[in-house]
Amino acid sequence: MSRADKPKRQLRWMKLDNAAKIYPAARRRNWNNVFRLSVTLKEDVDPEMLQQALDRVILRFPSIAVRLRHSTFWYYLEEIPHAPRVMEEFNYPLTHFPFDDILTCAFRVLYYRGRIAVEFFHAIADGNGGMIFLKTLAAEYLRLKHGAEIPCTDGVFDITESPREEELQDDFPRYSGRTSASRSEATAYQLKGTPEPDGYRNIIIGELDAKAVVDKAHEYGVTITELMAGVMIKSFLDLQEKRVPQKRRRPVKVLIPVNLRRMFPSETLRNFVLYVTPGIDPSLGDYSFEEILSELHSTMQLELSPKRMAARIRANVKMEQMLPLKLLPLFVKNIGMKIVYDLTGEKKSCITMSNLGVIRVPKEMAQYVERFGFTLGVQRTSPNNCTVISYSGKLYVTMIRSIEEPVLERRFYTTLRKLGLAVKVESNGR
Repeated sequence: MSRADKPKRQLRWMKLDNAAKIYPAARRRNWNNVFRLSVTLKEDVDPEMLQQALDRVILRFPSIAVRLRHSTFWYYLEEIPHAPRVMEEFNYPLTHFPFDDILTCAFRVLYYRGRIAVEFFHAIADGNGGMIFLKTLAAEYLRLKHGAEIPCTDGVFDITESPREEELQDDFPRYSGRTSASRSEATAYQLKGTPEPDGYRNIIIGELDAKAVVDKAHEYGVTITELMAGVMIKSFLDLQEKRVPQKRRRPVKVLIPVNLRRMFPSETLRNFVLYVTPGIDPSLGDYSFEEILSELHSTMQLELSPKRMAARIRANVKMEQMLPLKLLPLFVKNIGMKIVYDLTGEKKSCITMSNLGVIRVPKEMAQYVERFGFTLGVQRTSPNNCTVISYSGKLYVTMIRSIEEPVLERRFYTTLRKLGLAVKVESNGR
């Protein structure tokens, strides 16, 4: 059979999962919801080998190797016929990802010296699915480059296997509860500053000893996520106290993504996270750091239960399943979802803090890897975001901002040092 006669591969298409539907609608001309995962190797990346690895890996991930499409009524994802070209990184991380590019391919692969980075449009995956894709890509690159025999464990997938249907499912309807949780929340304090005139993104990474952070969290009887969120809330409270008169102060809340795979049996590589927004209301009085952590810990213990999360899922799924909404044309849905996002999406918290936890790779791969990275893009109106990730005994806190003033980062890292935690800071400052 000649190449011309060879049948074309049947390309899959998929509906957007329940969490993803807001992202295309909420976009603006100069903003899309994109996040970045990276792995830094101990040697410079060979771009040709990386391209070969990507060409092989995408067939294993048909829910990630996609482009965004739309019909009269909904957006959907369509598998791409071939891998995009890998690109040398020439600018700052999370440079604007034009929507026209997302309509061609909803992720991009970049390299710079020893770093391989993948930037994902959030509609196709969350950080957990994205990390599996990155690990598998890096493992295949190392196999091609060095002949490394890397087993398919610790989130490295076997690219010779066919994708399993469980990986491609939208699991939100599957775990929807019987009743809906209320969506009512108070509007939170919003930090303001001088926007970077050219859209530049300032990134500051704090490196800490992971064991020291664990010990400090245990000292207060909280988790690492709760400790870091407590430091963030304390930082925002201090800033608001200096900037806003007492009568006009608003609650300070941190939006924390929750990996639902830890509560419900799921193998999906698509979005499967919900959020909790614990915080402090300064109108109730002054809070010590210990009181902040106590309040935060109590809220997290209460909210992080399968039944409460199932009720939160139900609230989202129920709206999606309403027949009148289904029948509305896409342009009308977009207008409605933009309004909902503007009224609620970014105003109910001061910042997002996403903790991907401890990253592990097979020991055969670890000898080539120096570190992993995770960066969230800033929101449309909120100028800061924050991530936490751990690898090989180090914990990295990455803060991104779209304004000139580094007031939040300075306050946050200073507070960590006051707790006795040594922080090594690096940035892409210009």
